Amino acid sequence: MAEDKAAAILAALGGGNNVVDIEPCITRLRCEVEDDSRVDEAALKSAGAHGVMRQGSVVQVVVGPEADTLAGDIEDLL
Repeated sequence: MAEDKAAAILAALGGGNNVVDIEPCITRLRCEVEDDSRVDEAALKSAGAHGVMRQGSVVQVVVGPEADTLAGDIEDLL
């Protein structure tokens, strides 16, 4: 199930080609993306994100305490 969630989050971030870097930070996934216009906030929330914060090419996806696990699963998909 976590792998499905990771795949949905990765797709909502614009796909593997759009993700430059991803790292977990307690309850968030800090993601650097190539093109922030490809990030689909509604899809991130549908995938289970509690919130999304954006600042330029950096997108923080609030996912709760599973951030470490999800970051690892997303890195496996990249």
